[in-house]
Amino acid sequence: MSETVKRKTHTSTAVKQKYNEKVYEQIAVRIPKELAARFKEKCLEKGDSQAGIIKKAIKEYINQ
Repeated sequence: MSETVKRKTHTSTAVKQKYNEKVYEQIAVRIPKELAARFKEKCLEKGDSQAGIIKKAIKEYINQ
């Protein structure tokens, strides 16, 4: 019995990366480690995604 090893290609990764660069903008922030740890802990506790919380906050800020 020989197992077929699935070959990884970079094509799909490159396509995804190109799409993401076209559609999304990355915003980087630096926050104190303690604040980041508390944020991550709260997200896990509530079952929320970190990105989802940040996107919601940005939308609320824009719509003030």
